[in-house]
Amino acid sequence: MTPAPRPPAVTVVGIGADGWAGLALASQDALRGAEVIIGGARQLALLPAECRGERVPWPSPLRPAVPGLLAAHAGRRVAVLASGDPFFHGIGRALADELGPDALRVLPHPSSVSYACARLGWPVEDTGVVTLVGRPTARLAAALHDGRRLLVLSAGADTPAEVAALLRDRGYGPTRMRVLEQLGADAERQVEGSADTWDAACAVDPLNVIALDCRRAHGVLRLSAAPGLPDEAYEHDGQLTKRHVRAATLAALAPAPGELLWDIGGGSGSIAIEWMRTHPSCRAVTVERDGVRAERIARNADTLGVPALRVVRGAAPEALAGLPAPDAVFIGGGLTVPGLLDACWDALAPGGRLVANTVTLESEALLAERYRALGGELVRLAVAHAVPVGGFTGWRQAMPVTQWSVTKSGELT
Repeated sequence: MTPAPRPPAVTVVGIGADGWAGLALASQDALRGAEVIIGGARQLALLPAECRGERVPWPSPLRPAVPGLLAAHAGRRVAVLASGDPFFHGIGRALADELGPDALRVLPHPSSVSYACARLGWPVEDTGVVTLVGRPTARLAAALHDGRRLLVLSAGADTPAEVAALLRDRGYGPTRMRVLEQLGADAERQVEGSADTWDAACAVDPLNVIALDCRRAHGVLRLSAAPGLPDEAYEHDGQLTKRHVRAATLAALAPAPGELLWDIGGGSGSIAIEWMRTHPSCRAVTVERDGVRAERIARNADTLGVPALRVVRGAAPEALAGLPAPDAVFIGGGLTVPGLLDACWDALAPGGRLVANTVTLESEALLAERYRALGGELVRLAVAHAVPVGGFTGWRQAMPVTQWSVTKSGELT
């Protein structure tokens, strides 16, 4: 029996600001032969009359519309236009998720990052990239480090002024900014300034990429990429896992790209925030019953560049119902609440990690009991700071912290 013919693949064509003239012959042929061409209004306008296929603009919001739009044109020769490289913050991901990669024929174009690095003389592999397309400007803050080169994918004409304002607010006013407009097109140009002097009224083309030579202002607190940020980096009311204990706690939690943390008893949010700062794909949910603290956590997350931190206001374990399964759990408060420890343990899949900190004898006894039953590591963390004692210097001991960390059995090795 002859197998039924496979439906034609969807051809995904990357296109730049240089339009039709900048396309390779294979991309031009694919667009000429398409019965349906789906793309943004700006992209569709770049095509000549010889592309006779039905032109279908993407609706807004785009992502939910993908399945229905593809189904409506099933069996026809479909081409989808994408900005530059379809798999670099582009429509390629949504199409692959929906159809599978084998159903796609992808003809990429140089990305805006490749163009920008070529104009600036920056090695692509050494250049950080932050997208603000459909994302809050605050996420840029996590990538700011003195001397770092960053490219910011802009959401439109207002983005450069928003970036300049954030840089000034975070102490990076001296940063050199270059806005690269219409990369690859005849109308390409650069607008240059510093965050401190940037004119919010400056007219900028909506199609732009922002290049940053990051410079921290004198006297501004330095924030490392490693866990253990200075305590002064946080707004708090005393409910803060202090710097040295926080660094040890993050080491025990062992975040990896893409993983999800539950932070129970968020306080100031420091554990969840620094978990997310370890990698842009790390996710976290923090549970805090106090409304004032929950709002404070959100502000800290915004200030430190992880505005995607999810803050759940409520008391655990009840507030844990319906949350996505975690890869790791940190319990910073409420250990003696009936059912809390069991609920967190049950939520973990094999290989998941649980870390609990306490300073009270009652909770310490509970952790010792679980240590005997489940193993793991039980440690006491003691930190002392040098302080003046008259004309001399002595040690002031902070309250010791008992920490239990354990990995759920069944982890694949």
